[in-house]
This record gives sequence, structure tokens and C-alpha cells, in this order.
Amino acid sequence: MKGRKAEGIHLTRALKSRHIFMLSLGGVIGTGLFMGSGVTINQGGPVGAILAYLVAGFLMYLVMVCLGELSVQMPVSGSFQAHATKFIGPATGFMIGWVYWMSWATTVGLEFTAAGMLMERWFPGVPIWYWSALFVAVLFGINALATRAFGEAEYWFAGIKVAAILGFIIVGVLVIFGAIPLTSGAPAPMMSNLIGDSLFPNGLSAVFAVMMTVVYAFQGCEIMGVAAGETDQPEKSIPRAVRNVVFRVLIFYVLAIVVLSAIVPWQQAGLMESPFVQVFDMVGIPFAADLMNFVILTAILSVGNSGLYASTRILWAMSKTGMAPRSLSPLSSRGVPLRALFITLCFALVSLMTSFVAADTLFMVLMAVSGMSGTVTWIVIALAQYRFRQQFLRDGGQLSELKYRAPLYPLVPLLCITLCSSLFVFLAMDETQRPSLYWGFGFIALCYAAYFVVQRKRQGVGLEVPVA
Repeated sequence: MKGRKAEGIHLTRALKSRHIFMLSLGGVIGTGLFMGSGVTINQGGPVGAILAYLVAGFLMYLVMVCLGELSVQMPVSGSFQAHATKFIGPATGFMIGWVYWMSWATTVGLEFTAAGMLMERWFPGVPIWYWSALFVAVLFGINALATRAFGEAEYWFAGIKVAAILGFIIVGVLVIFGAIPLTSGAPAPMMSNLIGDSLFPNGLSAVFAVMMTVVYAFQGCEIMGVAAGETDQPEKSIPRAVRNVVFRVLIFYVLAIVVLSAIVPWQQAGLMESPFVQVFDMVGIPFAADLMNFVILTAILSVGNSGLYASTRILWAMSKTGMAPRSLSPLSSRGVPLRALFITLCFALVSLMTSFVAADTLFMVLMAVSGMSGTVTWIVIALAQYRFRQQFLRDGGQLSELKYRAPLYPLVPLLCITLCSSLFVFLAMDETQRPSLYWGFGFIALCYAAYFVVQRKRQGVGLEVPVA
């Protein structure tokens, strides 16, 4: 779409309340739960894992209410990147936009290979790259068609994951209390695996060590804000999503971890396979591995779908203010930023190639930035909300005028910033994860330098806020 005709096309508010709810829910239910939870239980112990997920869930709540206030007041596709630009400063908006875009684009690239590897279980004779290419085409098509197509796809992706977790929790509770016997003939585990050993068998330091990993599992909830610019009635759907998502995610995650910890001894959790598969195998459910393979494949495609959407919209929003090439700002006749989508997909594929040709250099840097970006994003969201409320009250605004407001201001944003910042301390204490701090903060510094060296030369950069 070119010229004047393109200028009259805008992002469409095609996402309904149910899309936003499932988008937020699906964004935090992924492979971190289905695959990573076993390692968390093994390293942190049963009680330590539950405690880590509770703390991470509380931190997610703080982020969601801060983002909810900002997104209802200023529902733009740029979301927290636009909020940071307006309420913190254009340099920070520039930094978080590029960090977040690169993080999700890198993650999307990895999901394509992961999905192909899962398909190899069912079709061992078909090359992995064939399936990866097929999933690239499918997700590109979903995102290129229309925003509504993306919303519907993500709705069903998330629905499958939620149904799988609910089914697992029901089966698990029946196993714990002996209603479903174990195939080994062992007695019902009851609470013996939860309280049989000390509360923290590997020490309290092990709980802190896994905390960053657990927080990673919850990151993705901020996609709700990115979708706000294409949401029908954001003043209603966003507050509803915040209230429902936090409560239900905590139930899904914490109950699932409690069930896993009660059935699978922590010494055996996550050592060879998904703990969900372990439980299904222990009760003799047929095709357990194939069932979880399908669920994990769905989770991977969901992450890829959401990540491609979020990174594309962030890149498009930056192009509208000159923080990215303005040539990426035109929309298709369906209101989709196809150029930004294409560039994002290309970067995702290039980042995927670096995992083979530059695994110890460039790829390591990309993964380090990706790992830190979620926590940095959460800090920026909380700081932007803190600065927004300050400015709002200073300009004579009344709290009653806010259609949705975060509670206990300024405690909530300040507590969020403090807790997120403390995660970097835990990261620094772990020798294996410490290098990610150097690369992550190094890239952040590079983004700030790029803004002041290049972007400041352009008049008016960062002073606009894209509108949907």
C-alpha cells in the first residue's frame, strides 16, 4: 500500500475482550511451565518452587496493574514503548523499543526450530527445516491476514494450553488422594513428597537461583498492552483482563506446581522429560508423551504467534515517530503493518541462523539480551506508570477521572521496580548466568548511545505518540 491511499488506513480495533483475556493468559503459559517447571522443582525443592512461583506471580500482578492504568489511559499500539517515551523520556523509549523488539524477534526464530524438532517425533523421516519453513509460512499468514485472524488463532492456541493444564490438575488431585492408582502399585503419595524432606533441601540460595527462571516463565503478560491499540473498548476489556488473568494464572501455575511436587519426588523431577509426561506415565494414561508433545507444540506456536505480533507492532510504532525507519510505517489494506512484519520475520530467521554459525558469539549476545529484556521491560512499565500518575496529579487531574487505576500508589510501582531490580542481584550471584548481565546491560547502553548520537539529530524524534 503506497501513497495517499495508505495514509488513510489505520490499525483496526478488531480484538475483543475474549481475545485480550486469552492473549494475556496464553502469553504466560508456555514451555516455561510445561518443560521448565521440573527443573525448578528439582533445584529449588517442592516448597521452594511453590514459593518462587508465588513471588513471581505477585510481581506479575504489580506489572499488570501498572500497565493496565497506562493502557486504558493511552491505548496505543506502541504500548509501554510509547508510554516510556512520553513519561520517562525519548531515549528510554528508544532503548526499550529496540530491546523488546530484538528479544521477541530472537525468541520467534528459536520457536520455529523447536516446533520442527517436536514434529520429528511423529515424522522422523522429514527434515526439521521443512516443518520450520511450514510454521514460518503459517504464522506469517496468520499475522498478515488481519488483526482479527491473529486474535482468533491465539484464542484457540491459549485455549488448548488451558484445557491441558486443567485436565492435568484434575487427574493429579485424584492421583494424590488415591482415586487413580499408580501403575507401580505404590500407595497414594498424599503430601509425603511435599513435606517429606526439609523445606529447602538444596538451601534457600537455590530458591533465589531459580527465581529469575521462574520470572521468565511469567513474562509475556505485557503483550496485553501492545494489543491495546487494536482493542475494542479498551477501557472495559483491559481492566477485565487484568483482574481475571492474574487470578487465573496464579491458580493454573501454583496448583500445577503443587500437584507436580506432590506426585513426582523432587529428586526425579525434570531430569529426563517434562514432569507432566512423568505424571501421565505414572498413572498409565496411553499416549501420554504424544499428548504432551501436541500441547507443547501448541505452546510453542502460541509463543511464536504472540511474539511475532508484539515485535511487529512495537517496530511499527517506533517507525511512526522516527525511532525506526519511517519506510516501515505503511499499512496494508487490512490495516496490518506488513513491512514491519516482514522485517521482523527476516531478523527472526537471521537470529536463528546465528545459533548454527555464531553460537558462541552473536547468538550468545542475542540470548543474553532476550533473557534480560522482560525484566527491564517490567521496570520501565512501573516507572512509566509512576511518572504518569505524578504528571496527571500535577496537572490537576482527579483520580476519579481515571477509568482504571493501579491501587496503593506509589507503593505498587516502587515495589515493582525494587523487586525487579533485585533479580539482577540474584543473576550476578550465579556464575553461569552472570555473563548475561554484561551483554544485556551492554546492549542497553549501546541503545542509549545510538539514540543520543543518531536520533537526537532528527528534529521531533520521540515527541509523537502513534495513534491506532
